[in-house]
Amino acid sequence: MNNHEIDYKLFGDDMQYVQVELDPQETVVAEAGALMMMDDSIHMETIFGDGSRGSSQSGLMGKLFGAGKRLITGESLFMTTFTNVGAGKKHVYFASPYPGKIIPMDLSQLNGKIICQKDAFLAAAKGVSVGVEFQKKIGVGFFGGEGFIMQKLEGDGMAFVHAGGAIHEKTLQPGEVLRVDTGCLVAMTSNVDYNIEMVGGVKTALFGGEGIFFATLRGPGTVWVQSLPFSRLASRVFAAAPISQGGGGQSKGEGGIGGIFDLFNK
Repeated sequence: MNNHEIDYKLFGDDMQYVQVELDPQETVVAEAGALMMMDDSIHMETIFGDGSRGSSQSGLMGKLFGAGKRLITGESLFMTTFTNVGAGKKHVYFASPYPGKIIPMDLSQLNGKIICQKDAFLAAAKGVSVGVEFQKKIGVGFFGGEGFIMQKLEGDGMAFVHAGGAIHEKTLQPGEVLRVDTGCLVAMTSNVDYNIEMVGGVKTALFGGEGIFFATLRGPGTVWVQSLPFSRLASRVFAAAPISQGGGGQSKGEGGIGGIFDLFNK
């Protein structure tokens, strides 16, 4: 076992956080800003890269390369490690940055590798490598919603991924195809074939409101799909914002009958 073996508990429903239990000298690595709270005797340290075994043994250039990989996935150059330097079991807590779910993934049971959207990673046992997965297919790169670059998590320990809304996990049989909105794909095992398919029909593509392309996922393998991508949530919030703040909504209320009542409140 190359990764630290950590225990965990999930709390909450739509605004989840995860409790990670650390034995003495065990370490968990997390995204900068993911910390919610921690017990005494937890030592926090900011590092370059992901703290995996390979990057720690390859010197300065290896650490810079690891940090650079994270930068092109849209993440911070730095990550934070939390180590139990005390005598007994201690706990550290991490929270999602927006409403949704935290998905615990035991990489030792998932062929040692998961491919996920660029901002999905939350935390992992020390030793899990957080790298870059380049999409080799041009169609996937241009129209897949995540571009040419996705994250990959490799190792044999626990990793925690977060996503928006509710999560649907589906195991695909060999040859089975699932069509997914390109923004709703959270993660997939490495043996899933990921491609892009154009929506059929001109009217459907232009006026259906679902975009022009689907992500097609072909089994065997496991995929995780989110019901509310953050980009969709953000666009609705922006559209409803007052015009004076740069949004596309009404400056007072929602207009219509509600706007009439606003006249009597002035």
